[in-house]
Amino acid sequence: MNTPEKYTVIGAGHGGKAMAAHLALMGFKVALWNRTFDHISIIEKRGGIELDGEENCPRGFGKLSLAAHEIKEAIKFGQVIMVVVPSSAHGDVAKICAPHLKDGQIVVLHPGRTCGAIEFSKVLREEGCKADVTIAEAETFIYASRSDGPAQARIFRIKEAVPLAALPATRTEQVLEAIHPAYPQYIDGVDVLNTGLNNMGAIFHPTLTLLNAGWIEATHGDYQFYIDGVTPSVARVLEALDRERVTVASSLGIRARTGLEWLKLAYDTVGDDLHEAIHNQPGYYGIKAPSTLSHRYIFEDVPMSIVPIASLGEHYGVSVRGMDAIIRIACIVHRTDYWRRGRTLEKLGIGKLSVGELTRYVKEGVTDGFENQM
Repeated sequence: MNTPEKYTVIGAGHGGKAMAAHLALMGFKVALWNRTFDHISIIEKRGGIELDGEENCPRGFGKLSLAAHEIKEAIKFGQVIMVVVPSSAHGDVAKICAPHLKDGQIVVLHPGRTCGAIEFSKVLREEGCKADVTIAEAETFIYASRSDGPAQARIFRIKEAVPLAALPATRTEQVLEAIHPAYPQYIDGVDVLNTGLNNMGAIFHPTLTLLNAGWIEATHGDYQFYIDGVTPSVARVLEALDRERVTVASSLGIRARTGLEWLKLAYDTVGDDLHEAIHNQPGYYGIKAPSTLSHRYIFEDVPMSIVPIASLGEHYGVSVRGMDAIIRIACIVHRTDYWRRGRTLEKLGIGKLSVGELTRYVKEGVTDGFENQM
C-alpha cells in the first residue's frame, strides 16, 4: 500500500489520546473514536488534543480531523487502524469493526499482550468479515504516557525499539513500511508468537501487584512500584516466572528475550540480575504503585497475558507452576476464575494444533487441515 496519510485511533485513554495527538503533530490526518463518546466530546469541541511532554518528547496542539461518533465513520476514515484499548476489549473491538473493515486496511494492536492478533483474527472470521485486512500487534506500548485532562495528554518517554509482527508474519514487512514514516521505532518482531511470548508485562505487572498487595491496600499505592516494590525476594520470583516464560517459548522453537535482555532493548538498562537492572532504570523512579488491587495489572494482564502463556506451557509440556500460583492468587483476590475468563488455547481456537501447525499458521497463515478448529 502507499504510505498512509490517514490514521484512526480506537480508544481515548492514557495511550490513545497521546498517540492521536502525536500522530496529528507529525502531520498525519487522524480520527479518534471511543466507545463512550462523552469521553471525547471536549476533544471534538476543541478540535484536538493538547500534548505536553518531558524533555525530548513531543509537545503542542494536535489537531484532529475527526472525533467520530460512530465506529463506522472511524473505520472508513483510516488507512491504518491503531487499537489502543485494554487487551480484554480486543474481542469486542474486532466484533464491532468487522462489518466496516475493507480490503487493504491495517489494524495494529497496541499492544497485543499475548495472542491478541490471534484472538482478533478469530473474531473477525466468526463475524463473517471477508475483507483482506492485515492484523498486527506490537510487543509493548511505544509510549509511557498519561491523560492529563479531557483534552490533554502527556508523554514521558517514547521507547527506542518496539518489536511488531503481523498475522501472518509474511505481512510484517508491509506493515513496518507503511507505518515507518510515523514510527521508525517499530522493528521486525518475527511473528505474533514471538511478540506475545516476549510480553514482559505478563511477568512484571501481576506479580509485583499481588506480592505487594498488603502495601497497596495499606498505602493506596503511595510508594514507588518498581523501586520500592522490587525487593531481592520479589525479584527472585520475577526471575522464576521469567524462566518459565522463556522455557514455554523454547518449547515452540522460539528464543525469547529474558527480562534482562528486554530491559536492555527497551530502555538501554543493564544489571547483573533483575533486582539490579530494575533499580538502574531511571524511568522507573517516581512511578507510583496502583492505588487499588482492582487494577488492569490484574484484571487485564492475568487473563490476557499470563494465562495464554501458561496455557501454551501446559499444552506443550512445560512446567508453569510459578505462573499458575500467580494466576490462582489473582483468582482468590478478585473472587473470579481467570483461567475460565482468559485466553486459553481452546478459546483461541488453537487447542488442537501441533507445534508445527501453530508455527505455520502464525508465519504463513496456513490453515489447511484444521480450519474447523480455528
